[in-house]
Amino acid sequence: KASTSSVYPALESERPPPDLANGSRGGGVARLESPEVVVVRELYEAINARDVAKLHRLLKPHLEWRFHGPPKHQHLKRLLTGEEETIAFKFEPQEVAAFGSTVVAEGCGLGALWVHAWTVEPEGVITQVREYFNTSLTVARVGADSPASSSDDHDRSTHCLPVWQSRLHRRARKSLPGLVLAI
Repeated sequence: KASTSSVYPALESERPPPDLANGSRGGGVARLESPEVVVVRELYEAINARDVAKLHRLLKPHLEWRFHGPPKHQHLKRLLTGEEETIAFKFEPQEVAAFGSTVVAEGCGLGALWVHAWTVEPEGVITQVREYFNTSLTVARVGADSPASSSDDHDRSTHCLPVWQSRLHRRARKSLPGLVLAI
């Protein structure tokens, strides 16, 4: 079994402290996590504990799931469907960030880097996951430059503002294909 420290030794020494619900970094003011982040953190706890009842409460029955990466890394699918898993993969996010209803989590394990983008409804139910293995992800917010002042759509220009980007692959000094997730 490969460990994070043997495959990516730089990650062990440079890993930032985890964000806690009431924690703070560097002696700053404590901040509360968004309800969407709390739901996603609860989901990872339930996945790793194999708590099926909690998973059923947190996930929509017909979860939309998209996977980008090598098929051998479909660990989340196997865990959520109860399929036999030949290796004990644990999802332990090292970074979690929310952008409205989209929550992005990034971590690594067993020689692979992963990013999940979850969609959380206001009621606290997860409706969609986009999973990326060994892929660098940039999350960008797409919007109009200014409020609609014209009825002509062709007069309005749109821009794509990056709001989050994968970081673990840089510390691991690993080159990966890149994708942009527009929200």
